Amino acid sequence: MNPAEMKARTRSFALRVIRLAESLPSTPTAQVIRNQILRCGTSVGANYRAACRGKSKPDFVSKMGIVEEEADETIYWIELLVEAGIIERVRVADLLDEADQILSITVSSIKTARGYARS
Repeated sequence: MNPAEMKARTRSFALRVIRLAESLPSTPTAQVIRNQILRCGTSVGANYRAACRGKSKPDFVSKMGIVEEEADETIYWIELLVEAGIIERVRVADLLDEADQILSITVSSIKTARGYARS
């Protein structure tokens, strides 16, 4: 996937996370999770853009590591929403799948940049 496609994909992902967060109930628990998921879910695209502007391969790998962490954290919060019974899994299945795909692409990019063979 080229950088322009990944930028568009991570921006779309952020918008979907925003819509999910806005749809959550106003309970104290949902509000805490809303803040967390907004922070990490929107950070994926912002940090990917920063990685694309990396000054060196180690800088790129470091910034992509942040993308990896934020994507994984987003998955965690979505799963927690489901497991807490705040939302139904069917409602976020596509978003979870997209987060997992972004995570996989990111990990693959890091491995490639480090010179590791794909496994």
